[in-house]
Amino acid sequence: MAKEWILNQGMNRWGLNKKRCVGPVSELIRTCAPKSLEEWEEYYYHNAYSREHLEELGRKLYIKVSEVIQCEVAEVTEQDCIEYIKTVVIERTFDGYQNEIETVYGQLEQTIGVPIKPAPDEWDRLYNVDFFIEVNGKYIGIQIKPVTFEHTFEEYKWKDMQETSHVKFEQKFGGKVFTVFSTKVGGKKVIVNKDVIEQIKQEIRRLGGEVNQ
Repeated sequence: MAKEWILNQGMNRWGLNKKRCVGPVSELIRTCAPKSLEEWEEYYYHNAYSREHLEELGRKLYIKVSEVIQCEVAEVTEQDCIEYIKTVVIERTFDGYQNEIETVYGQLEQTIGVPIKPAPDEWDRLYNVDFFIEVNGKYIGIQIKPVTFEHTFEEYKWKDMQETSHVKFEQKFGGKVFTVFSTKVGGKKVIVNKDVIEQIKQEIRRLGGEVNQ
């Protein structure tokens, strides 16, 4: 297993599995529609690259693994490993936390004036909710998305998907779900759809009985 991991990392790192090296294998095998491994092998060698070409790629991979990677591994010290573990666990976790609070805690919580808590993992999976606000035993859901998220999928697809899960959240927990879009300005996260802040405040008032439902 360790050997396969090393070979896979090396092949991906130097792009030896790219189309420019091995051809459009996905397209080729669909065109071939082979009934056996032997049929596919013969088709590939005849229509793409020769056996000798693949063997040459293998030799190139061997040089990279035995020379380059081995040299790099030899330079790694025990202290490098210690510092890396500490960096990942401490520094990068803190950086991720800071990124969260810049948008959620730093702006929403301060502006709204009520505690905002991270949602349980299952809420993320079931309802597309990242954070929540509790009001009178009911919950308001908050979802944080980068401003580019709208353009990641066809708009109607992700909106339909999210609206369905958000309706389920409201039916179960009593409060609406609000999507907060964020972007970076000058290295700091800011809320793009600032009107969502007043919408959240209004929902807090509704659940708190301050407005007619």
